[in-house]
Amino acid sequence: MASLFVEQGAAMKTNVSNFNIPAAGMSSFDILSVAIFIFLYRFALDPIVAKLKSEPTGLTELQRMGIGLVIAILAMVAAGVVEVCRLRDAKEDCPNCVNASSLSIFWQIPQYMLIGASEVFMYVGQLEFFNAQAPDGLKSFGSALCMTSISLGNYVSDLLVTIVMKVSTKDDLPGWIPGNLNQGHLDWFFFLLAALTMVDLVIYMICAKWYKYIKFEGRNGADDNGDGGQMEHSV
Repeated sequence: MASLFVEQGAAMKTNVSNFNIPAAGMSSFDILSVAIFIFLYRFALDPIVAKLKSEPTGLTELQRMGIGLVIAILAMVAAGVVEVCRLRDAKEDCPNCVNASSLSIFWQIPQYMLIGASEVFMYVGQLEFFNAQAPDGLKSFGSALCMTSISLGNYVSDLLVTIVMKVSTKDDLPGWIPGNLNQGHLDWFFFLLAALTMVDLVIYMICAKWYKYIKFEGRNGADDNGDGGQMEHSV
C-alpha cells in the first residue's frame, strides 16, 4: 500500500506554484491522521461507547480491529477512485511517469487519512489484544507475535503484487502496475485489495465471534481466592 501510494502520487500533479511536493511527503497526512484519531478515540468515541454500553470500558480490542478493517476497505476504495480520476486526466505522453496527470496530488489526502484511522483501530487494538491476552510472563512474547503478524502481512502483500503482475502481463499486456502507470490499471489493484479485505473481514468476524476472552485475575499475584486462577467470558 505505502509504496503504491507513493507511485500513484508521483504520477499526479505535484506542483503548487513553484513548489514541488514530494510524493513520499504525503505520508505526513497518515501520521497526522493517526495523531488526530488517537485523540478522538480516547477522549470522544471511547467515552461515548462506554456510556452506551453502560460499562466502564468502551470498544473491545476485537471490535476495534474489525472497525480498522472496515476503514481499510474504505481507504482502498478511495485510492481506486482517485486512480480512476487520475487516469481520466492522464497525459498521453509519459515516458517517465512524473507529473503524468493533471489531477492534483492533494486528492490523495482522503486515502492517507483513512489509512491513519485504520492503523489506530487495527494496529493499536492488535497490540493491546496480544498484550492483554498473554500472561504476565509472556507479555514480550505477545508483542513479538503482533510484530510477526505484521511482518508476515508484508511478505504476503509482496507475493500478491508478484502474482498480480505475473497474471496481468500475459499476452504482451503491460500489467496492472507497469513502470508507466498510465498504461496500467492500478485502480483495479486497489479495488482487488478492497475485495480481499472484505473477505478478510468476514473471516475475521467469524473468528472473533468464536474467540473467548481470557480475563486474568490477580495480575500481581494470586486472585481473591488465592489460587491465581483465570476466567473466560464471551466476546
